[in-house]
Amino acid sequence: MKARPFLIHLAILALGLVAGAAAQTTAPVPSMNASPQNVMHLSASGQVETQQDLLTLSLSTSRDGADAAAVQAELRRAVDQALAEARKSVQPGQMDARSGDFSVHPRHGRDGKINGWQGRAEVVLEGRDFDRITQTAARVTSMTVGHIAFGLSREQRARVEAEAQLQAIERFKLKAGKIVKAFGFAGYTLREVTVSGDGVGPQPRMVGMAREMMAAAADAPIAVEPGKSVVQVTVSGSVQAR
Repeated sequence: MKARPFLIHLAILALGLVAGAAAQTTAPVPSMNASPQNVMHLSASGQVETQQDLLTLSLSTSRDGADAAAVQAELRRAVDQALAEARKSVQPGQMDARSGDFSVHPRHGRDGKINGWQGRAEVVLEGRDFDRITQTAARVTSMTVGHIAFGLSREQRARVEAEAQLQAIERFKLKAGKIVKAFGFAGYTLREVTVSGDGVGPQPRMVGMAREMMAAAADAPIAVEPGKSVVQVTVSGSVQAR
C-alpha cells in the first residue's frame, strides 16, 4: 500500500517529461537564414577633372645587321649615350630617366632561313617638368622620339581621388536618404559599403615622328601640350531602412 503513492509520482513525472519533449518538438524554430528586411542596395559616383601633369617621353632607335652580337652592341652604345646625356638633367620627380624595351630578333628571308638580325632599344624620360624633359630629348643624338604620353603624377592622382571620394560619399548619403523616404521610412543605418577608384578620360596621346623630321629638328625641343584626365570614385553598398 505504501508503494502506490510513489508509483503515482513517477507516472506524473513521466507525463511531464513527455509533454515537455512534445512542446520542444512542436515549438517554431527561428530560421538562421532569414533574409533581412528593408535592405536597399545603391551606388553613387564622384568625378573630378584635372590637368595632366605627368609627361612620359620615349626615345628609341633600331639597328639591323648580319650578326646578332654586333646589333646588340650597337643598341647598347646608343642606350648608354642617351642615358649619359639624360643623367645630366635628372631631378627626382621633375625628370627621371630609365632604360626601356630592348630586343634583338632574327630576320628571315623568303626561304624561311635567318638572313640577318634586327633590334630595337628604348630610353624613357618621365616627370612633371615638361621643358626639362623635351630639352633633354632634343640633346640626345643617338635616339629619336618614339612616342609621347600624358598622365597624372602620384601626388596629383591622390589629391584628386580624395576629392572625388568625398563627392561620391556625399552623393551616396543623399541618394540613400531620398530613397528610404520615398518608401515611407524615417531614416536608415549603413550596413556595408565599398569604395573603388577608377581613372577615366582621354587615352594618352601618342605622337609619332619620322626619323627625317627629327633629324631636321634635332636641336629644337618638342612642343607638347597636355590634356585633362577625369578621376572617378564609386561608393556602393547597402542600407537598412528604419
